This record gives sequence, structure tokens and C-alpha cells, in this order.
Amino acid sequence: MSNTRTYGGYRTGGLWVAAGISFGAVVVGSALALFGMLEYDERCTQGLVTGPGELRNVRSQAFPPATICEFEHGDVTSVGGGTALGAFLWLSMLVLVVCLLLALIAEWFEPRLDNRLAVPRTRVEKVRRTGVTFFATGAVFLMFYALAGWKLLAGPSSACSTGADWGVNPPRTLKYSFLPPQATCQYTSGLTRQLNPAWTASLATELAVPALMAGVGFVLAWRRWRTDRPEGP
Repeated sequence: MSNTRTYGGYRTGGLWVAAGISFGAVVVGSALALFGMLEYDERCTQGLVTGPGELRNVRSQAFPPATICEFEHGDVTSVGGGTALGAFLWLSMLVLVVCLLLALIAEWFEPRLDNRLAVPRTRVEKVRRTGVTFFATGAVFLMFYALAGWKLLAGPSSACSTGADWGVNPPRTLKYSFLPPQATCQYTSGLTRQLNPAWTASLATELAVPALMAGVGFVLAWRRWRTDRPEGP
């Protein structure tokens, strides 16, 4: 049958392995950085962390995760903001992004079998590979987006008051967006804040990129498989 004919597919096993290892490194390194952030801001405000001059401000850094205590003449950070762990996390993230994007893009193409980077694959195998990849990346995006944006999905114009019993003085939703999942909330005191931390909204949007790329690969593989199917009698 024609759908058992083999075509070329790039060798992406090494890229997926490297992406998996770097992802694990990012998770472990970020966990260490987050552990180092515990009560670090309180230690700064209580004077347990000393720096050059008077303490001016305490803020959180999204990536690498760190608490930064801003003193008059310089900053002091938790372990995530240090040179060693910070460089390790940035390098791991760079490897993860590059390997993941290259592996996903490689699934779009069908190189000639005489290419030393190609391996023989049937169209059915290609559909299965790209389908699994699309399902995995899409599931990660949907789950994270649901965690970050469920209040918007429940009611975007009242997202800031969703999920809590505010009584007669709920916060107002001044503006909102679905991508990134974010809203500006105003309380009765006049104070405003964002519904989600900036890193959460950004990550929820960025996770759509690999899902979209995997979806393109799956659609291409499915269309090629459809053209390769034998016609009915």
C-alpha cells in the first residue's frame, strides 16, 4: 500500500534528549532559587541582610527567581540572583528553547533519504510523532493558561472579584486581556494591582509558541498522509 512508503525525517532524538535534560535543570535550579527566596524580603526589612547603605526597596525577579534588596549604593539578592546559579539557569533555559524549537521545526520537513541527518519514516509514523508532540505541548499550554486565566474565563469584566466573597465592595476590573491573561484590579481604597504576576502572564503566552509550532507540524504530516492514502474503488 502507498501509505507504507518511507520518507525522510530528521534525526531529532538528540534534540529532544537535550531539551529534556535542560528542562530538568531549569526545574531543579528554579526550585533552589525559590527556596532561597523564602522570607528573604523579611530578612532584608528586619536588617538581617546588610548591604551598602540604607535599604531603599525590596522587589522580586521573575527569572531567575530571586528577591532583590535594593540598598542605597547597590543591591543584595537571594541565591537565584547570584552569578553561579543565575548563569546556570540562563544557560539551561537557552539550551531548552533552542533544542525545543529546532526539534519542532525539524518535524515540518521531509529531507531526502540520502541526507546523513535523515532517517526513514512512513507517513503514519510522522502523523503519530507530530500528534503526540502537539498533544503534549498543547496540554501544557492549556493547563497553565487555565491556572493563570480561569478568572478571566469565568467573567472577564468581573475577573478581579471572581472566586472570593467581597460583599458590597468588590474590586473593579479596569481593563483585561486574554493573551496575555491579565487584568488591572482597582480596590475601594484606590489601590491598583495586576491580577497575575507579570511572569505568569508572560509564560502563559510564551507556552503557546511551541504548541503552535507542533500544531503546524501535525497539520503538515496529516495532509501529507491524506495525499498518500490510496483512493477508494
